[in-house]
Amino acid sequence: MSADTSAEPAVLWRPTPESMRATRLAEFAGWVAGRRGLDFGDPPDYDAIWRWSVEHLDQFWADVAAWSGVLPGVPDDRVLTRREMPGAEWFPDATLNYAEQALRHAADGTVPADSPALVAVAEDAEPTEVSWATLRAQVGAFAATLRRLGVRRGDRVAGYLPNVPEAVVAFLGTAAVGAVWSSCAPDFGTRAVLDRFAQIEPTVLVAVDGYRWGGREYDRRDVVAELRAALTSVRTTIAVPRLHPDEVPDGALPWGEAVADEQEPQFEQLPFDSPLWIVYSSGTTGLPKGIVHGHGGITVEQHKQLALHGDVRPGDRFYWYASTAWIMWNIATSALLCGATVVVHDGAPTYPSVDAQFAIAAQTRLTYLGTSAGYLTTCEKAAARPGETHDLSALRSIGSTGSPLPASAFEWVYDAVEADVFLGSLSGGTDVATGFIGSSLLLPVTAGELQRPMLAVAAAAWDEQGRPVVGELGELVVTEPMPTMPLYFWNDPDGARYRETYFEPWPGVWRHGDWMEVTERGTCIITGRSDSTLNRGGVRMGTADIYAAVESVPEVLDCVVLGVEQRDGGYWMPLFVQLAPGEELTDELQARIREAIRRQASPRHVPDEVLAVPAVPHTRTGKRLEVPLKRLFQGVDPARALNVGAVDDPAAVEHYVALARERGPR
Repeated sequence: MSADTSAEPAVLWRPTPESMRATRLAEFAGWVAGRRGLDFGDPPDYDAIWRWSVEHLDQFWADVAAWSGVLPGVPDDRVLTRREMPGAEWFPDATLNYAEQALRHAADGTVPADSPALVAVAEDAEPTEVSWATLRAQVGAFAATLRRLGVRRGDRVAGYLPNVPEAVVAFLGTAAVGAVWSSCAPDFGTRAVLDRFAQIEPTVLVAVDGYRWGGREYDRRDVVAELRAALTSVRTTIAVPRLHPDEVPDGALPWGEAVADEQEPQFEQLPFDSPLWIVYSSGTTGLPKGIVHGHGGITVEQHKQLALHGDVRPGDRFYWYASTAWIMWNIATSALLCGATVVVHDGAPTYPSVDAQFAIAAQTRLTYLGTSAGYLTTCEKAAARPGETHDLSALRSIGSTGSPLPASAFEWVYDAVEADVFLGSLSGGTDVATGFIGSSLLLPVTAGELQRPMLAVAAAAWDEQGRPVVGELGELVVTEPMPTMPLYFWNDPDGARYRETYFEPWPGVWRHGDWMEVTERGTCIITGRSDSTLNRGGVRMGTADIYAAVESVPEVLDCVVLGVEQRDGGYWMPLFVQLAPGEELTDELQARIREAIRRQASPRHVPDEVLAVPAVPHTRTGKRLEVPLKRLFQGVDPARALNVGAVDDPAAVEHYVALARERGPR
């Protein structure tokens, strides 16, 4: 069951025939139509393009590879030579290098070499630019340093870095030599970093001495020392100065020396499925899984996602608020593949004011601003009106991901930011480094909904019997392979963990673990994780519906709802609310919260209790800890229920641990 959808949601933005014809997707569709004798309409019809893309995966990906200039001339029959999942084989004869593709636009004249490839924004300094020529030369220098240090293809290079240009240089230099990149943000403590890096045994550690966040400095020299001592595989540490520019740890190589010998990069030509990076699952309930993606899959997929869906062009200015521990950092960096300038942001998302990201958009003339649903709802609650206080005339698109974006936040964007901006809500995952359900400038924007499955993504909602459903909640599944499905999990030699994670209960079908509704109009609604579904008397509801209702109450800053199956056969559904400063959970406020849920979501899913808490813990990518908290209240030992090192605010968990012990499992 989902919230009442009898009344169709408001259409907040519509493309015009002229705007549709001007998109990069229209350009691609016209090119494909001419090449293959197809007709997608004029202006092109998104659903027609999507149907062709999922029915002819080989043709679609051959055309993306050729149109983008990445791999021209690959025959259709050499694109997808093994189709099963897991184990699909893509472009088996092709070689390429992600870093070469990311840096080619200045070399081939698509963008001027002296124009900015990166713009760095920080809390303590004015924006600085790194030109394409400088970025290319520094990547060449860093790659040469790695080779001098003995780093070879397949070795791992680990970055403990904030979102700064040095992180981009180190990543691209690592990719250039065919080594494998992996990164953590410096707000991670020693244990959380070791949970990740110890698995992959890096040869080189690139580490910052500290970072600034919310106007404060955080010294990380002790953490770096602990990492160096614990990571016995590390032969060399490259020290990146941030807070202590004149200090270099004993035995470390200063960053300045690592990039001093600027030179033209040498790019190893690698098989399509060569490992590019290792990213990690959240690790909230155990050791994070190391997810390995390949050079080729990421390169062609990001051309699809960023150019065809995001309409990102050479010379655009692209930004996504992310840390180096979130897949959105990798995706944002990939805007270089499209010839766009990437704006990197080292700082807190709402510092010095809640509209900080819109201030950056104005200051750096962003054409695309990517952020989280949580940030937009925070701005909405603060009654910010950035369209009135900042010059956003360059801004064409806003992207949102991380969690479902409620309808009210859609409406806030079109009221308080810009009536003609394109707002795209995306749902995907670290697992595939892209979206399953996304946006297109060929389609209208409706409040609270995602527009469509993305091109070449055979996504559907399935019921418990494995049948596609429309107009009701089902499991989000993908029935055909995608080139960015993981090559494998690190330290999973027989693939057992990989298969268990995605291909149960339906072998050969990717089950992502999200509840999704496909509407009669073809739009999609993501309602939360299927393993945290609220099942009251057999009636299921995604948690996102509850959050949308509760967050409409101005006194509530954040909340988390749990559906706890109990040992005695009962079902306990508590709602934990974090209130705004100075507010109290009075009987009157509780009544308004319950009424909001009853009216906006479902009368069957009014919580058994509403409990005030000091904070709501999240993963480091902003997702609420629904399943780990649920396990606590089912009596699972806290050490097994969750890994506090993977939580954004570990202290916040203690309140729930204490409450779970007090109440005990029933």
